[in-house]
Amino acid sequence: MAVPWLRILDTLLGISDIARMRKPPPRSALDDPQQLEVTNRTLGGLETRLAGVMVAALKEVFDRDTKRLDLEREQIAAERERAERALRLELRRQAADREIGRLRMLAGIAVASWIGTLFFSTRLIGGPPGGRVALGIGWLLLLLAFASAFTAQSSIADAMARGDDARVDSGIAGALALWLIVAGLGMIAVAVLI
Repeated sequence: MAVPWLRILDTLLGISDIARMRKPPPRSALDDPQQLEVTNRTLGGLETRLAGVMVAALKEVFDRDTKRLDLEREQIAAERERAERALRLELRRQAADREIGRLRMLAGIAVASWIGTLFFSTRLIGGPPGGRVALGIGWLLLLLAFASAFTAQSSIADAMARGDDARVDSGIAGALALWLIVAGLGMIAVAVLI
């Protein structure tokens, strides 16, 4: 007996046609305004929530980046301030070294001048009293210049030890040392001429 395939296929197609007729055709969301509004509200709410989450995430990232940049700026500013302070301290140290070197040179000149005038002392000690007095005053001025140079060196060392940002200056003692040397040598020259 032969299987009636064509009848079986025809029956299956008829059943599928019946099933399609009983099921209402799918309505498009665009055909029904109420359905369109619900769909838009649902999708709009979802999109709004997703957009809110994205905005919050972006805002958090930007805030974090802003904080990081602010921290980096503060670190750079602190580093720059530290470098400027180190530069000021180095320049101040160099100025102090130069001034101490100048004062040591003045002290050396005062001592060398005083020792150099000892060669004239034998000639002047046996001479008139005016020459001896002028020689004594010259020696006194040279010794005062020597003491003044060391006093100025001490004041510079104290200023550097304090560490404040004041200008390094030998003060009046440093300026006076040079003029005391000049005056002392002048008095010795007067003593030699007398």
